Amino acid sequence: MTSTPPPTTEAAEFDASTAFADCAESGEFAGKTALVTGAARGIGKETVTLLHTRGARVVALDARPEVALLAEELPGVVTMTGDVTAEETASRAVGAAVDAFGGLDILVNNAGRTLNKPVTQTTAQDWDSVMDVNARGAFLFAREAFRAMEGRGGGAIVSTGSYASTVGLPEGAAYSASKGALAQLTKVLALEGGPLGIRANLVAAGVVETDFLGTFRPDSRAYLASFAHVHPLGRVAQPREIAEVLCFLASPRSAFVTGAILPADGGFTAA
Repeated sequence: MTSTPPPTTEAAEFDASTAFADCAESGEFAGKTALVTGAARGIGKETVTLLHTRGARVVALDARPEVALLAEELPGVVTMTGDVTAEETASRAVGAAVDAFGGLDILVNNAGRTLNKPVTQTTAQDWDSVMDVNARGAFLFAREAFRAMEGRGGGAIVSTGSYASTVGLPEGAAYSASKGALAQLTKVLALEGGPLGIRANLVAAGVVETDFLGTFRPDSRAYLASFAHVHPLGRVAQPREIAEVLCFLASPRSAFVTGAILPADGGFTAA
């Protein structure tokens, strides 16, 4: 896909602390239990916070030990560490939700890995490591969630995808393929889950300003700035903005939405 970037303009500074000031901190998730992967920081942490604030009982999982800090910041949140690519981790995490809170109603597949390499420089190990987290991990958690939700009468599975689910990104062979796989998995989950009352949707996020970028690019600040002007909104996203969309798709407000690939990319894929 080719597109002509819009004229460069000075975008208004986005302030998440005030932009969402009037959002109702309702109890829309009261009585619901949620499991969030990749929960220690960025989009995952914001999602845990929103779910907890709005009444959910939350199990937060991450490979990083710092996820334990969420239990101190958000009393009642159960934290766990583990590798999302391991079957044992998925089984243990869903089991923790059932044991601690009696069941599972919401799964947020947020854990992810990226890679920025030309095809010729992408090794088989690179490919496997990205596909394992982004596709295999999401599958394992969705499978275990299905088993728990089926006996509960339904639930919602929401995954953090990317605009790379639908368009190709240079130097993103493994990442784009993994997010494309996640989008197709979401559609299958929706088809199989419908009769069971289980909805499945994906948020195709654009570039988000998190420290996640720093894990693969030393020039992450400059990289972010380079993307701002190709978004019609003139900026990249804040983690809270993506978390809000994830929570919408997990909530009763989207009760008739399933199998959707919902762009939250500042208009990047509109052209």
